[in-house]
Amino acid sequence: MKLEQELVILGLLKDKPRHGYEIRKQINDFLTYFTGLGYESIYYSLTALEKKGIVKRIVTASKNRPDKYVYSLTEKGKERFSALLDKSFLHIQRPYFGIDISLFFLPYLDSDNVRIKLKARLRILKKIELNLLKFYSEIRSQKPPHLLAILEHNLELIKTEINFVSNLISRLNKI
Repeated sequence: MKLEQELVILGLLKDKPRHGYEIRKQINDFLTYFTGLGYESIYYSLTALEKKGIVKRIVTASKNRPDKYVYSLTEKGKERFSALLDKSFLHIQRPYFGIDISLFFLPYLDSDNVRIKLKARLRILKKIELNLLKFYSEIRSQKPPHLLAILEHNLELIKTEINFVSNLISRLNKI
């Protein structure tokens, strides 16, 4: 399991005990928007964390429904969450953009096709920027500093990518 995935799961459990479905829903509906992380199956990860003693699960039974499991952090899990959070602040990884590979092979590509692809990329980036700005304006009045910081960071990254692609298109138009 990736450290980012473990950190997200533990962070959601730090907030409160949750069902596996609720964890997956929080990740897919909310955190994916900020982090790009998404998980189809969360239960493998929860089982692995339970085996390590990081989370515990409690069975909740009802008469007409199958058993449900509620997961919560153990003391070891709380310590692990704090350690991963500290590590995350200092973890610096070079951003990877799929376009870099295509740019490496630019001399082998048809320049008209490259311009078409770059313009399509630019349209997509601008849609992403628009969605981020919309979400930012929706939550700005609530002033949750952690969410505003994430959005501001992502907006800066998108603006930089838009600027880069726009400049590249201009340079290719001059060739």
